[in-house]
Amino acid sequence: MVRQAASSTDLGTDPSTDPSTDLDPTRVPALIRESFALVADDSDRVVSHFYATLFTEYPALRDMFPPMMDAQRDRLFQALARVVGQAEHPDTLADYLRQLGRDHRKYGARPEHYDVLWRCLISALKRYAGSAWIPDMDTAWLAAYQLIAGTMIEAAEEDAHLKPAWWTARVVGHELRSRDIAVLTLQPDAPYEFRAGQYLSLETQRWPRVWRHYSIASAPRSDNTVTLHVRAIPAGWVSNALVNHTRIGDTVRLGPPLGTMFCNTMSARNVLCVAGGTGLAPIKAILEDMATWNTNRQVRLFYGVRRDDELYDLADLHRLAERLPWLSVVTPVSHDPHHPGERGMLPDVVARHGEFHDHWAGHDVYVSGSVPMVRATIARLQELDIPLANIRFDAYGGMDGLWQPGAGQGVPVPPSAPAAPGTAAYEDSDAQTRSWAGVGAGARGGWRKDTGWRSEMEAPTSSTSSARLHPAVVG
Repeated sequence: MVRQAASSTDLGTDPSTDPSTDLDPTRVPALIRESFALVADDSDRVVSHFYATLFTEYPALRDMFPPMMDAQRDRLFQALARVVGQAEHPDTLADYLRQLGRDHRKYGARPEHYDVLWRCLISALKRYAGSAWIPDMDTAWLAAYQLIAGTMIEAAEEDAHLKPAWWTARVVGHELRSRDIAVLTLQPDAPYEFRAGQYLSLETQRWPRVWRHYSIASAPRSDNTVTLHVRAIPAGWVSNALVNHTRIGDTVRLGPPLGTMFCNTMSARNVLCVAGGTGLAPIKAILEDMATWNTNRQVRLFYGVRRDDELYDLADLHRLAERLPWLSVVTPVSHDPHHPGERGMLPDVVARHGEFHDHWAGHDVYVSGSVPMVRATIARLQELDIPLANIRFDAYGGMDGLWQPGAGQGVPVPPSAPAAPGTAAYEDSDAQTRSWAGVGAGARGGWRKDTGWRSEMEAPTSSTSSARLHPAVVG
């Protein structure tokens, strides 16, 4: 049943004014969680009301969004869920918000858009929270708004002095490896700096304003090219355009590199890589990068697919293994009884081989693939007592909900704690237990009462990925 509350024309309090100065900052995270819980069962209506109000009151903003809004609605609510879930973990949330601010430059987001979005969001939340919404919730969400908008705007302005909002890239290679998988090589029009293991967002000429994420399948190169592995999914606008309708000479637009699934170059541990399908892409980038500096760390790659003909990059992997004495490759197939090699579900095969490698103890682990595959693999590794701090992941098809809404590329965490932006932060147990109000002098973030409800931030040390909260498009 839909709860009735404020009028749909009530756009909330002007974020430039403080509706209350008496709210205890320690209550902010709890109030945000409580108010969000009031509308959790009405997520579709809340988001639909948000966009309806936004486009009615500010129709000029409609052109910043994709033609079809289904995916956008889901991602907005997932992004809100991430902010709510991480409200008591300012270190993680601050890095995430900085990344969003930098990434949103490509959508044309401007500082004045944030006030508009906030008013429409509060209108939607209050409408479906009904009479359970209390004035202190307005104040708590004002604090959230000032933290989110202030952090994102600051990061975007800093980034604008360093790099473009997007890159135009020409397709210089397009190889159809199977009926639905293509390997694309792109040449950006300006230096494109990234780290092996990251991913990017991409927009095609065929579908303007519709952006999709793809892991970079190559280490940084001297010729500034990047390689992507793309599988065309049913009804996938961008993936089908890239696989079936893109030719050499075409151009696409690239957003900035994102993600934190980097190889730890300071570690002396051996490496376990687990890739499913086109989840091979970031793993291959890491392997190419390791080829430039690794000499003694043993790397074991398990590259699993459902059927034999889906091993689209097997020839390249064999050449890589022949060149690198420290690399071994196992290619299990799960749904082809006639496959002559290793058979079985990927997590089971990894666990079975672990019997010969001390059950992967003392390994750095990198997992990439679909959300179900990544979830199953990490769960199996946990059964083998692999520390979560040693595992990094990249889940395509939507990283949200791996452990909780918004868990992104990086270190996985159980449902009781938010995802951390990197191994070092994850291993900092103090950072996980701090609350917004309980931060010490050295904390990187916290709700505080000075010039309004603002956060106190240092420069970022890393960034996370996944859910998007922005005034434009993540199609």
